[in-house]
Amino acid sequence: MTMMQLASNRQAMAAEERDGGRRAVSVWLWIVAALVFAMVVVGGATRLTESGLSITEWQPLLGAIPPLNEADWMSAFDKYKQIPQYHALNQGMTLDEFKFIYYWEWSHRLLGRAIGVVFALPFLYFWWTRKLKRGTGMKFLGILALGGLQGFIGWYMVSSGLSERIEVSQYRLALHLTTAFMILGLLVWAALEEWPGVPRVTGEVATPVIRRMAALIVTAVLVQVVLGAFVAGLRAGYIYNTWPSMNGQFVPSDYWLKPAYLSFFESHAATQFNHRMMAYFVAFLSFLQIWLTSRSPVDDRIRLTAQWLGAAVVMQIALGIFTLLSHVRLDLGLMHQGGGAVVFVLAVVHLHATRRAGIVPRDFCASRGRASA
Repeated sequence: MTMMQLASNRQAMAAEERDGGRRAVSVWLWIVAALVFAMVVVGGATRLTESGLSITEWQPLLGAIPPLNEADWMSAFDKYKQIPQYHALNQGMTLDEFKFIYYWEWSHRLLGRAIGVVFALPFLYFWWTRKLKRGTGMKFLGILALGGLQGFIGWYMVSSGLSERIEVSQYRLALHLTTAFMILGLLVWAALEEWPGVPRVTGEVATPVIRRMAALIVTAVLVQVVLGAFVAGLRAGYIYNTWPSMNGQFVPSDYWLKPAYLSFFESHAATQFNHRMMAYFVAFLSFLQIWLTSRSPVDDRIRLTAQWLGAAVVMQIALGIFTLLSHVRLDLGLMHQGGGAVVFVLAVVHLHATRRAGIVPRDFCASRGRASA
C-alpha cells in the first residue's frame, strides 16, 4: 500500500469518526426537541385541567420530590386552599381530586427538570470530547441558558395567579408558550445543521421569493402561537363555539373594548377572531408556497417540506374547528396544542431546506475531487 493510499485511508477514517460524532450530536438534539414537544403538550394539559396553580411554591431542587405521606399531602393541599382559585373553582374538592391536579403540574415541572439534565450532561460531554463543530458550543450554551430562563418564566407565570386572580395572566402565558416554541425551533434547526448526511442534490436552490416566503411562514406560525396563547389564557375557546361564523356573525359584535388597543389582548371575542383569521392566513401562505415550489425546479427537499407543511396546516385547522365545536374537549385540546408544535417544527424544517437544500458543501466537492484523482 502506497503512502498516498495510507494517507487517504487515514483521512477517510477521520472523516467517518467526525461524521459519527456529528450524527450523535444531531440525535441528541432531536431527543431533546422531542422532550420539549412533550413539555408543550403536558403544559396544555395542566392548563385545560386547571392544574397549573396546584403547586404554590417554586423549589427548583426540592420540588422534584412529590409529597411522600399524608401529612405532606395535607400541607400542600392547605397551601392551595389559601389561593383565590380554590375558593372560586374548587371549593370543597377532596384530597384525591387535589392529587389529580397536583400530579399534572408536578409532571410538567419534573419534565422541565429532565429536559435540563438531558440537555446539559450530553452537551458537556460533547464539548469536552471536541465532538461539537467550532462555534456551536456557545450556541448550545445559549439554548441551555434560554431553557433556564424558561423555568423562571414558568414560575413568573404561575405567581400571577396566586394572589388576586383565579388563573394565570394571559400575557405571562403567552411569554411562556412562545419561549417554549422558540427553544423547540432552535433545537430543530441545530439538529438539522449537525446531521452530516451526504448531499443529494435533486434540483436548484430556492429562489429569493421562496426563501422569503419560508421565513414569513415561520414568523406567521409563531404569531399564531402567541394568539393561541391569549385564547388559552382568556379561556376564549369556550365562547362562540360555532364555525365558520361566530354565532352567525363574521366579526363578533363584542370585538372591541375600551380602550380599543386592549381588545387584542383582553377581549375574549377579539382573541378568538384573531386566532381564526391568522389560521386562514397561515394556510394561504402555505398553499402559496406549495404553488411557488411546484413551478420552480427546486431541490426535492424544498418541495416536499412545503407539501408536508401545507398538509399539517390543514390538519391543524381541522383540529382547531373540532376543538372549538366540542367546547374544548380535553383530548382534542391537547391534540390541537401538539398540532401547533408539529406545524411550527415543519415550518422550521422547510425554512432550513430553503437555506441548505441544493447546495453541495465545499469540503464535499473537494473530497470528491481527491477521490476521482
